[in-house]
Amino acid sequence: MSRAGPTLGAPPAVGGPAPPPAFAGGEADRAGLLAAPLRGRPANARLRRPLTDLRGVGDKIAASAARIGIGTIGDLIGHFPHDWIDRSIVTPIAGLVPGRTATVLAEVRSSRLRPTRRRNLRIVEARVTDGSGTLDVVWFNQAWVADRLKPGLRILLSGSSDGRSFRPEAFEVLADEAAPTGGADPIRDAPGPPPGLHTTGIVPVHPSGEGLRVQRLREWVWSALALAPAVIEPLPGELRARHGFAAAADARIAIHFPRRREDVGPARARLAYEELFLHQAALQLRRGERQSGLPAPALAGPGELVSAWIDALPFAPTNDQRSAFAAIDADVAEQRPMQRLLMGEVGSGKTVVALYAMLRALEAGRQAVMMAPTETLAEQHFATLEGLLAGFPTPIGLLTGSTPGARRRELLDRLASGELPLVVGTHALIEPSVRFASLAVAVVDEQHRFGVDQRRALDRKGGEAPHVLHMTATPIPRTLSLTAFGDLDVTTLRELPAGRRPIRTWLVGEERREGAYDFIRDRLREGRQAYVVCPLVTDSEKDQAKAATTEAERLAAGEFRDFEVEVLHGQMPAAEKARAMARFAAGEADVLVATSVIEVGIDVANASVMLVEGADRYGLSQLHQLRGRIGRGEHESQCILFADPEGERARARLDALVRERDGFELAEIDLSLRGEGEVLGTRQSGLPRFRIAELPEDATILAAARRDLIAILDRIGSIEAPELGPLAAAVRERFGDERAEPIAA
Repeated sequence: MSRAGPTLGAPPAVGGPAPPPAFAGGEADRAGLLAAPLRGRPANARLRRPLTDLRGVGDKIAASAARIGIGTIGDLIGHFPHDWIDRSIVTPIAGLVPGRTATVLAEVRSSRLRPTRRRNLRIVEARVTDGSGTLDVVWFNQAWVADRLKPGLRILLSGSSDGRSFRPEAFEVLADEAAPTGGADPIRDAPGPPPGLHTTGIVPVHPSGEGLRVQRLREWVWSALALAPAVIEPLPGELRARHGFAAAADARIAIHFPRRREDVGPARARLAYEELFLHQAALQLRRGERQSGLPAPALAGPGELVSAWIDALPFAPTNDQRSAFAAIDADVAEQRPMQRLLMGEVGSGKTVVALYAMLRALEAGRQAVMMAPTETLAEQHFATLEGLLAGFPTPIGLLTGSTPGARRRELLDRLASGELPLVVGTHALIEPSVRFASLAVAVVDEQHRFGVDQRRALDRKGGEAPHVLHMTATPIPRTLSLTAFGDLDVTTLRELPAGRRPIRTWLVGEERREGAYDFIRDRLREGRQAYVVCPLVTDSEKDQAKAATTEAERLAAGEFRDFEVEVLHGQMPAAEKARAMARFAAGEADVLVATSVIEVGIDVANASVMLVEGADRYGLSQLHQLRGRIGRGEHESQCILFADPEGERARARLDALVRERDGFELAEIDLSLRGEGEVLGTRQSGLPRFRIAELPEDATILAAARRDLIAILDRIGSIEAPELGPLAAAVRERFGDERAEPIAA
């Protein structure tokens, strides 16, 4: 049974097996457990009880559960099913259809453990009957089943028949229902699961992990739901009424154990809305905390330095770039720190806008910094900024983990004294030994690849907070920008500089390889240059470097023996990388064989051809970024993708690249094909780990949640307002400790 779509609707009927008698009989309430919040205890304190409080859960099993994020009773209640199996109809044995899944209620006649010649194979056979017929049931390698199947027992079986025997996916023995123990604890004193939990009705399937059986998880969740009323209701009553939402506890019970198939959709919609609403509220809290923290230096309007630099550019800024300049001017004029995201089409001139922001600091007598996630990207930005500042006596430094000791000490001294106004680097810039005399503007490139604490470290580099401009190399789908970057103001560059030529893209198979080489040689003879991008063999940069070196040697001795071939990869020393790029930029090398290190920051107008090997190994946005290295001059450009995609998704990704040139449209296609976690990389992006909401499928719910939150804030002013009840507490409980994981530079 697939999950219901993202629609907002009427509240679900609360379904599934009845709660444990310890709760249903009111013993817990009489003991004062449910009334505890009235005495000042947090309403969700009971939900923080460890998993080991459940009957039969020891430390070893609890450790297995912790590996999939389940450590408390509350975690169990929030561990929602990803599928549901409809076992609501009991089929008589005489009505079984071979190959069709069915549920059977029968009585055991006999059972035995049958030996086999294979040492690792054990078979349990049972004969059961229900009055309409007799059925032979078979279990493989589950010897313990034979001990449970005593003649005369009534059992529920769910599985399918092959015409000769029945193979169950699940079964339960219908013993007498366990009686309450008489204790007051709805968790420790709860009886075992009710009959039919696994084999009747709409049966939930919860995500599991190594060492955890789905049936065991299902039983745990059923027991944990005795404390569902302790879940904080975070949504204001007006929103629940407007959307027809069930209460928080009812929705959770209905999503885990729906009585009807139709209950799942409304319950899921309520919970997805709640999760997205809380996350949007968390972003607003984060934004407010940042704005109420350290003030930033208020910078006067643009002066002679910026004006002269713009006039000296070899091109006229686009209208989008000028709009970005104006937005930055308005931001840095305030004492509230700028927090702006700059994204745009490949080749739209984001670096020019970033340098504008940094020059605004320099002309005010302050310092600016650009931080990139890798040394290669930092080196490329450094070279690009040097080119954009040609003719201007503006000192600029490069600081990475590979900077030699003596050079590093010199840079640190100049930064601390204020002598060095502009520096580019990696996370080495936020180490404790780095001090700025007067940092005013920070540009963070590919900010989703830094941990939250790493990004915040720049705020602690002086007595004032810097204005921060976040950059991303490729367009981000709207739904992702609202979740990953929803606490930032967004500036978008869609307009390309005048003279950019459209790039023709082909997807070709191995049978057209020689023709592709002929085409490239013809372009080289015309005086053009070409990139050859080596396949993404593994995630190891060392392996990629080896592949690039090997391919460069092969091409230099083979297909391109009449031309100069250069190689570039991330494992090369900085001086060698600079030399290789300088040779290619100067036209001394005709072909640059490289890894994906060229995807950002390289601008050679004469390069008009790109060949990408193993294109199906790359993401869609990365391929678009690579393709953007050509088409920067007056000549028609071509991108040749070599691939033999096996899966439908890989084929759809490559077909989209051939068909579509707009990076924003490609970003939406990429999101629809891969989901939000893969597009940015959940572990490194700061994206929340949503428990039930899914993007882009739930984009409609996200839009509704964001719209509702903004309307409430416009009217009330603060998430902390008393009339919003426990909203702020719920936000911090759910998203207060979210952190992106850092990566090595």
